Amino acid sequence: MTRSSTVLGSRPSDPDPVDDAINADTGRLVVSCVDGPGIVSRISTFLHRRGANILASDQFSTGSEGGRFFLRTQFHLDGLTGRLAALEAGFAAEVASAIGGSFRFRPDAARTRVALFVSRYDHCLLDLLWRSRRRELPIDVVQVVSNHRDLAADVATFGVPFAHVPVIRATKPEAERRQLDLLRGRIDLVVLARYMQILSGGFLAEVGVPVINIHHSFLPAFAGAGPYERAKQRGVKIIGATAHYATEDLDEGPIIEQDVVRVSHRAGVEELTRAGADIERSVLARAVRWHCEDRVLVDGRTTVVF
Repeated sequence: MTRSSTVLGSRPSDPDPVDDAINADTGRLVVSCVDGPGIVSRISTFLHRRGANILASDQFSTGSEGGRFFLRTQFHLDGLTGRLAALEAGFAAEVASAIGGSFRFRPDAARTRVALFVSRYDHCLLDLLWRSRRRELPIDVVQVVSNHRDLAADVATFGVPFAHVPVIRATKPEAERRQLDLLRGRIDLVVLARYMQILSGGFLAEVGVPVINIHHSFLPAFAGAGPYERAKQRGVKIIGATAHYATEDLDEGPIIEQDVVRVSHRAGVEELTRAGADIERSVLARAVRWHCEDRVLVDGRTTVVF
């Protein structure tokens, strides 16, 4: 089995400030396909023949025979921005046609256009807006959508458009249509920053971009409402949070990141909730950053995170 160059059990670091001076000539290539001999050689030879210098590379295979192969490579190439179209066309003809699967080139300097969905809890929303303003995340928040008006003034201080779209059972299809109309052509990612509504399968299919959700418990334990009350009742010793891609199956999408913290029997519901909010913020920030840096590759119901 081919393994990533990352140490077993390690993970990318927490979000740090994004380098304002990212070289416009550095980019990344991600590839997924059925594993087989010679894939790395084909990819590195393709980049070498075009004058690219590989700066870092991670790879992983789910099995030595018939497994899925995943690769993320960062490289430097003079004039990258103007050569992306030719790179994509050349890779499709010379490499992808032979190995199958999918691939994506992207400049390191590219920023991801994000819409944040939120209800009344503000901690994840404000954390992402703050990190974006401080350039700790490679994102541009272009829209905040909420089914309540509570956070409109807070969002205004960041200079981000805020849209109030009420959602009730009888008008949910109409509300989702308004949301889709609001986002169409403007975003690359939706982040549910404690949005307390279930998105329909139709919305997820039509929005056309990945959707990341933060769940206020360490899945699958205490899924659904009131996790900290039930955690207190059960006398848990750890609490956590889970960031995952949203699918039609509630809280069952591929997991991107999880974290936990130890708690004492002395902690009340309020303390558990406060500790949980801290974990939610950090877990969601890591998940958003890793997605935007093309570190997360989906493999069925699971993920490979470089």
